[in-house]
Amino acid sequence: MRDSPLILSLDQGTSSSRAMVFSAQNEIVSIAQHAFKPSYPDDVGDAGDANVVRVEHDPEQIWRTTLDACKQAIASAAARGTIAAVGIANQRETTLIWDRQSGKPIYNAIVWQDRRTAAACEKLARAGVANEVADKTGLLLDPYFSATKIGWILDNVAGARQKAQSGRLAFGTVDTYLIWRLTGGKRHLTDATNASRTLLFNIHSGTWDTDLLRLFNVPQALLPEVKNCADDFGVTDKAVLGVELAIAGVAGDQQAALIGQTCFKPGMVKSTYGTGCFMMMNTGHQPMRSRNKLLTTIGYRLGDHTTYALEGAIFNAGTAVQWLRDGLGIIQDTNEIDRHLQHSEARHGRCLGVYMVPAFTGLGAPHWNTEARGMVSGLTRDASASDLVRAAIESVCYQTHDLLGTMLEDSGLRRAAMRSDMRVDGGMAANDWLLQFLSDITQSRIRKPTITETTALGAAYLAGLQIGLFESIDDLAKKWRQEKSFEHEMDAKTRQRCLDGWRKAVQRCLL
Repeated sequence: MRDSPLILSLDQGTSSSRAMVFSAQNEIVSIAQHAFKPSYPDDVGDAGDANVVRVEHDPEQIWRTTLDACKQAIASAAARGTIAAVGIANQRETTLIWDRQSGKPIYNAIVWQDRRTAAACEKLARAGVANEVADKTGLLLDPYFSATKIGWILDNVAGARQKAQSGRLAFGTVDTYLIWRLTGGKRHLTDATNASRTLLFNIHSGTWDTDLLRLFNVPQALLPEVKNCADDFGVTDKAVLGVELAIAGVAGDQQAALIGQTCFKPGMVKSTYGTGCFMMMNTGHQPMRSRNKLLTTIGYRLGDHTTYALEGAIFNAGTAVQWLRDGLGIIQDTNEIDRHLQHSEARHGRCLGVYMVPAFTGLGAPHWNTEARGMVSGLTRDASASDLVRAAIESVCYQTHDLLGTMLEDSGLRRAAMRSDMRVDGGMAANDWLLQFLSDITQSRIRKPTITETTALGAAYLAGLQIGLFESIDDLAKKWRQEKSFEHEMDAKTRQRCLDGWRKAVQRCLL
């Protein structure tokens, strides 16, 4: 129907900016996507060790690709209905600072993968503040998060700290930057999920924490106002987008996927496979402190009621496949992966014996080792290119196994309590071989929804809740539909042999 209300959802990620238009019936009406590449600068002033991983984005490239995708998606959906609101999901922790008057960033966006502030985090850890930070934020003292990135920009751009203290500069994660640009510089806002990833936000009080601001030397004047996930984030400037639309929902990408997968009950788990892999478990209205280096984070905040989650991050998932393509030239296109997987399995059976630990930027949960670097073990003269492809795919499943076991231990939930279910999404979830191996290794029922674009869908759900298109999260839960499920088939002996080999490979990587 021409007059049906539609939701425009922006999914701004690490390697591309996408815009999708959804109907109220969960139908994807249109989609537009523009890829972009990060930069890896070698010379960043006083950053120190040249071996430290540095990753940046051009803020204008983020904006241009997002804007172009928005305009194309809107134009393609014009015949199907009227856009009623906008939702935004974004790569989290990536840090931008810009001039409030000109709107121009004072430095490139420092990406979540960047490790240049590792020494600053280590210095703070030696000062004995890690527990205080974790108690307030639920996070580890790590360069992954925004606070030390902010400090680095203020200390390395001439005059920046003085301008920040006088209120001339604005900080934001990507959601805040997009809201600023979309509203023509009228609104400086973020939501609770993105705020909870900065190391500056107290997840218990739901406010910026003055003690943390003092600890990280971040001026309060830099910070955006924090809103609920479904809230009034302003209206798009007609001069920018060509139309005035209410920005009504915002969440960090992984929290948006949790919502898109309708994981609204404690114990429900989703795992997203993209550039990295992020597993999140809903833990209800009480934050649950991890004993195993998982993160305690805000899952979503609706109507000022906060739902918390445990999260484990695998830094490199899809990047392992990208490395095979761009770094080694083993594959030319991801469509070749299935052929390699079938060839390797035909030769070696269900347990390959070759292991890739893709620690290109260190190892995330449950290890959180910033010094670890990638390695391949178990190679023989019989190993082939297909085996390397398979090892890369299997590494994602092994890392997921480690995360899930840790998450169940931290939460106190037994596998039966969560019905052995894991809802999956992201680009890699399109591969059935991966999902079957994932089921075998984790001994879980792997459930793939009919719409795997759950990050964008979650942002659309939030916007729809705010404008009344959806009545409640119970209404949303009824919309989830399964496309496929995968049950574990591997025998216990083979599974144990596979896991033993993986554990040995990880230990070698950590040495």
